[in-house]
Amino acid sequence: RAKTISGAVAFARDLLNAPALDLYPAEMARRAQRHLRSRGVTVQVMNRAAIETAGLGGVIGVGQGSEREPRFLKMEYVPAGRPTRTIALVGKGVTFDTGGISIKPSEGMETMKTDMGGAAAVIAALGACAALGVKARVLGFTPLVENMPSGSAIRPGDVLRMRNKATVEVINTDAEGRLILADALCLAAEAKPDAIVDLATLTGACVVALGEKIAGVMTNDERWSGDVLAAAERAGEPMWPLPLPSEYRKMLDSEIADMKNIGTRWGGTLTAGLFLKEFVPDSIPWAHIDIAGPSRANADEGELSRGGTGFAVRTLLELLLR
Repeated sequence: RAKTISGAVAFARDLLNAPALDLYPAEMARRAQRHLRSRGVTVQVMNRAAIETAGLGGVIGVGQGSEREPRFLKMEYVPAGRPTRTIALVGKGVTFDTGGISIKPSEGMETMKTDMGGAAAVIAALGACAALGVKARVLGFTPLVENMPSGSAIRPGDVLRMRNKATVEVINTDAEGRLILADALCLAAEAKPDAIVDLATLTGACVVALGEKIAGVMTNDERWSGDVLAAAERAGEPMWPLPLPSEYRKMLDSEIADMKNIGTRWGGTLTAGLFLKEFVPDSIPWAHIDIAGPSRANADEGELSRGGTGFAVRTLLELLLR
């Protein structure tokens, strides 16, 4: 068990530490296929044409500024015997994030190769399910894009149509993770799982609130969130519950679309969570984990080495096993 779980974490770390020049959307999809097919997980890779056909406007919009086309991974693990439950895992996969037209400062941008920490955790966890004897059916959904500035990139003020037909006005192209996660959450919900967990290096505001070692958890179902937090505690990965105040939803109101992709500078983690909540039916328990802080370590400490940490792989596996 220890070897399997630590191997899964190490696999996620290797993805996170790879230079973005070498690990772009198509290559990350190939590595996921190679890793998972020998571990009892079926993998479907959607190319740009398939993504467009599926109406994943957020994925297409964020990815259109890069010469490297987006990919979308659908993964499925089915245990032997009758599955106890069906759990959907959704992971943000931005293989490099410049911020797009709303470009980031140059200082520290090299760490944006780890903006696919959520997708890496989902892929790694799925790869360990068979060896650990997970009895749940597990689905994985990971959009993979590069967020680049170019003549073809989306601009502030553009409007995207998402998988569920909702329209989103892009106020800041650096709030791109929620755009691709929205489409992925729609697909996950359409599969009618018993519950959904999404993971994303989503907001700097979460790092401001909780520091670099603690992830934030938001939910539409306190019981499911309690299961996630209990699994995190057993796995030794610090997470803390955060609210989704309904009165903050108006911060996302748009003059020309169903919503904006970003609110004010205050409560950015919460409005990001409220944005994602719009794409999950209330009937499906859902937890959103913002791993922006602990997905990367700036120094060796304990079981962590400097670089990508593979954060949340252990929590996901603990959750699935129970």
